[in-house]
Amino acid sequence: MSNISQRLDLKHSQNLVMTPQLQQAIKLLQMNNVELAEFVEGELAQNPLLEKGDTEEGGSADDAVSESPAADSGDDIQEEFDRVWTGNAQESTPPADFDPGSSMANVGAGGSRSFDDREDSFESRLTRETTLRDHLLEQMNMAFEDGRDRFIGAQIIDLLDEAGYVRHDLQDLTERLACPPERLERLFAEMKLFSPPGIFARDLKECLQLQLEDQGKLDVPMKALLEHLDLLAAHNMTALMARCGVNETYLKDMIQEIRALNPRPASAFDHLLVQTVVPDVLMKRLPKDVGGGWRVELNNETLPRVLINQKYFTEVAGRTKDKKDKEYLNQQMQSANWLVRAMDQRAKTILKVAGEIIEQQDAFFLYGVEFLRPMTLKDIALVIDMHESTVSRVTNNKYIGTPRGIFELKYFFSTALGEGENAHSSESVRARIKSLIDAEDPQKTLSDDAIVDVLKKDGIEIARRTVAKYREGMNIPSSVQRRRQKKSS
Repeated sequence: MSNISQRLDLKHSQNLVMTPQLQQAIKLLQMNNVELAEFVEGELAQNPLLEKGDTEEGGSADDAVSESPAADSGDDIQEEFDRVWTGNAQESTPPADFDPGSSMANVGAGGSRSFDDREDSFESRLTRETTLRDHLLEQMNMAFEDGRDRFIGAQIIDLLDEAGYVRHDLQDLTERLACPPERLERLFAEMKLFSPPGIFARDLKECLQLQLEDQGKLDVPMKALLEHLDLLAAHNMTALMARCGVNETYLKDMIQEIRALNPRPASAFDHLLVQTVVPDVLMKRLPKDVGGGWRVELNNETLPRVLINQKYFTEVAGRTKDKKDKEYLNQQMQSANWLVRAMDQRAKTILKVAGEIIEQQDAFFLYGVEFLRPMTLKDIALVIDMHESTVSRVTNNKYIGTPRGIFELKYFFSTALGEGENAHSSESVRARIKSLIDAEDPQKTLSDDAIVDVLKKDGIEIARRTVAKYREGMNIPSSVQRRRQKKSS
C-alpha cells in the first residue's frame, strides 16, 4: 500500500525573462527600413508626444536611390501581345536602365550590444505573402549551390520589370560584378527554366517560346510561327500557312495555343509587384585625398526619424491634476523615450555589422565576385563583440547598396573548406574545379581523383567524394560522360 503525502520543495533555477520592450527591440532590429517606417507610423498615431522628424541632411536622396525601372513596362508588354491580334504596329519603348550603384554620402557610426540575447530566445518574424522575387530566390537557391552564382542570380532577378522580362544589357552587370560573360550567360539560361514559364525572357517572342517549350509544343511549325508574329498581327494567314508549312486548320489550332499563353508571366504576382530592392545601407569609395577606404551610412531616404515633443509634455504635465492622467502621460513619455533609444541602438548595430562585413569582404568590392571570401556569422560576431543571433537578425531581409549593385547582407556569408591558413571558400573551390574541367584535354578528361591531386598541389585538402559532390552540384557529368560528349561534338 503506497503512502500519499504532500511536500513543499524549493528549487533555484535560472530562466531568461524577456520584457515586452526587449521583445519589441528585437523585432525592430529584424525590420528593414520600410517595415520600420510602417511601425513608426503606428506609434506616431497612438502616442501624442511623438512627432516625425525631417530626413537628415547629407546627400541627395535622388543620388542615393534611383527610381524603379520601367514603371509601365507591364502595360507595354500587354500592348505588344495585343498587337499580334489587332495589327497595331506601334512599338513598345524599352525601359530605362536602373543604376543601383549611384552616389552615396555621409559617414555612419556604430557600436553597441544591448540587443544581444541567447540563440534560443524569443524570435519574432513578420509574416508576409510570397512575392515573385521570393519565389524566384527560392528556386535559385535550390538550383545554384555556388555562393557566387547566387550573387549573380540575385542581381539578374532584380533586373526584372513588372511583366517578368529582362530588358537590360547584361554586359553592364558583367562589368559591375567583374565576372566572366560566359558564366553570366550560363546562369541566365538556367534561370529561364524557372517558374512561372516565360520568366526572364528578353522579348515577347522568347516569352512565348519558353512557355511552349515548357508545354512540349515547340515543334518546327510553331517555331516558324513565332518567327513571323508580324504576319500574325497583320492577319496574313496565307503567308503564315506558307511559312509554317501547314494547312488552315492546323494553323488555327496553333494560333489558339498562342492565345492561351501568358504574355506577362509575372502577372500572377500582380497583387505584390516586383520592385527594385531599396537598400537599407549605402556605401561608396572615399577618394584617396581623404584616406581612401569605404564610407557607409544608413539610407536616410527610407529611414524614419522620430522626435519627442518635450515642450508639449511640459505644458500638459503642468495642467494635469488627475492621477490616472499623469500615469498615462508618464507612460507615453517612457514609451517615446524607449522608441527613440531603440531606433538609435538599431542604427548603430546595423552600421557596425555592415561596416565589418565590408571590411572583411573588401576584395569582393574591389575585384568582383570571384574574390568572395569564406565568412560566417561567428566571424563577424567575434570581431564586433556581439552575439551571433544579433548578427543574424541584422543581416536578414536587409540590403546594402554598393558600387557593384544591391546585395542582401546575408549573401556575403559562405562556408569554408579546411581550417586555419589552409581554409578556402567552398565557392572558390567549386570555381577551381570548374575551371580545371573547362580547361581539360578532351582526350584526357580529369577524373575526380585526378582533380583531388591537382587541388592538393594548390594547397587545397579535399576528399574525392567532396569533389564529386561539388561537381554534381554544378551539373557537371563524370569524366567518362564528358569524354563521350566531347568526342561526339
